Amino acid sequence: MTTHTIGIIMNGVTGRMGTNQHLMRSIKAIIEQGGVKISAEEVIMPDPILVGRNVAKLEALCKQSGVQKYTTDLDSVLADPHYQIYFDAQVTGRRAAAVRKAILAGKHIYCEKPTGTTTEEALELYDLATKAGLKNGVVQDKLWLPGLLKLKRLMENGFFGEILSVRGEFGYWVFEGHSIPAQRPSWNYRKEDDGGIIVDMLCHWRYVLDNLFGNVKAVSCLGATHIPERIDENGKPYKCTADDACYATFELEGNVIAQFNSSWTVRVRRDDLLTLQVDGTKGSAVAGLRECYIQHYGNTPKPVWNPDIPQPIPFFEGWSKVPEQEAFDNAFKAQWELFLKHIVKDTPFPWDLKAGARGVQLAEKGIESWEKRQWVNIEAL
Repeated sequence: MTTHTIGIIMNGVTGRMGTNQHLMRSIKAIIEQGGVKISAEEVIMPDPILVGRNVAKLEALCKQSGVQKYTTDLDSVLADPHYQIYFDAQVTGRRAAAVRKAILAGKHIYCEKPTGTTTEEALELYDLATKAGLKNGVVQDKLWLPGLLKLKRLMENGFFGEILSVRGEFGYWVFEGHSIPAQRPSWNYRKEDDGGIIVDMLCHWRYVLDNLFGNVKAVSCLGATHIPERIDENGKPYKCTADDACYATFELEGNVIAQFNSSWTVRVRRDDLLTLQVDGTKGSAVAGLRECYIQHYGNTPKPVWNPDIPQPIPFFEGWSKVPEQEAFDNAFKAQWELFLKHIVKDTPFPWDLKAGARGVQLAEKGIESWEKRQWVNIEAL
């Protein structure tokens, strides 16, 4: 058995997403399953070291995860040739500087989105990495969600006919902290700390739309700061300077129209925190994070508008649940495994830092549209 041991510098994984999705459910899970199997005779084994600024948090995370190594000295591990990959899950404002250092140190790059605070910065990272001959990738986890994979299979089998529109609903109520503690960090609601739901979520919607339904050609976006004051982690009130809701329409190639509502100020009365409805000439589907429901043309009811009587059609009963036809792994873990295979075997990995820059671009264009109160075209990068 040939084992490819890959040293991974994991910077910023003491945060919620870094700990849960990238460390515990991805890298730790890969180690526990015996690595990423390439063949019966070949396997890739991650060897992580945790990097952060708080020793107590790092020690606790090592104990929780079983990872043996940690450091607060990023420069020292960047200088160590054992570590081939630099992974970054820090807050957005710290990402670009650390990624630049890792590129200069000759490390392959894998990082969370947004990959920069501006499109120019995000593109610079892509250019630096590619010119240095380094492999690079950005987390685009929603592409591996079971619900979206089921949508993709339906598309591959021609279920929808011609796709007409996509409607996305994302969000939930994030408590303000006055009586019930908030479940998201306070920096999310401060523009000066690179917060805001437009910057956060339009990066996601860019890769979902580009990869599944067609490249985004134009955007019309309206943001809002619905909650003006929240309470921070120290119990102190602060002014919310970033948007907490976003209402956006996208024009895609192929004449598909997409609409996405993203909000941290909405109460959920739908199947999941994210739902996508895809309507086509032959059928429709509604996908959540894990499940997907379909209605074919032949099962479509014929409503007649009459507000004077109770609705006689039980609309929900006309939809069928897509059965489990394949096994689905954790979405973050699935992409990690693909990236590790890309590093070792040079298998294709199209979700690179340029794709990350496209996400930042859409967020910037969304903000521009909001400020100008008009449609904004999306140029190819």
